[in-house]
Amino acid sequence: MRLYLVQHAEAKSEAEDPRRDLTDKGRAEVAKVANFLEPLNLNLSRVLHSGKTRAQSTADILAASLKPAGGVAQTDGLAPLDDPQVWADRVLGLAEDTMLVGHLPHLARLASLLLCGDPEKGAVNFKMGGVVCLSRSPEGRWGLEWMVVPEALP
Repeated sequence: MRLYLVQHAEAKSEAEDPRRDLTDKGRAEVAKVANFLEPLNLNLSRVLHSGKTRAQSTADILAASLKPAGGVAQTDGLAPLDDPQVWADRVLGLAEDTMLVGHLPHLARLASLLLCGDPEKGAVNFKMGGVVCLSRSPEGRWGLEWMVVPEALP
């Protein structure tokens, strides 16, 4: 089972847009990542997001290229300050590859909890619009497979 963790792409300031949708740069960067990932045929079951506009827009752009079988949906437990243990427990019951689109510090804390057993270890340095791929072994251990960030792509 693979778990893809995605920090939303660059968003507008609250003063510029109270909904905090993506900037043009953010849209372009996440589209570049989506186009890079598309030929990999990730076989996603679904893309889940926090419900915040910036996360939903990021999820929609990724899903348009990656075509998850179960589509895109909002879920709880992905807000910036949510307890990472919620999703650490949920992924134990998942068998299908899933993408979570959310925010810092939650995603960094979740990745550290899965990889190190401690949400405060700082195991992964997320980048806006980047995708982190974690995989779970048959024994239940998590490992970092790869990470793609917009600035690394041509």
